[in-house]
Amino acid sequence: MLACPTCMKKFDTTVTEAMPFCSTRCRQVDLGRWFNEEYGLPFEPTDEEPLLEDSSEL
Repeated sequence: MLACPTCMKKFDTTVTEAMPFCSTRCRQVDLGRWFNEEYGLPFEPTDEEPLLEDSSEL
């Protein structure tokens, strides 16, 4: 048994096709959170990597 990272419901990993989620709905909810920037990865820009808003090539 594994807990779904979205709804925390425990589910049998051999039954779901949406691993590591318990359902397709929970997978879609998670994807929506990434798109809405509720999740993110830490980033520290360096001098070699200018920030996007500093770029005049938009």
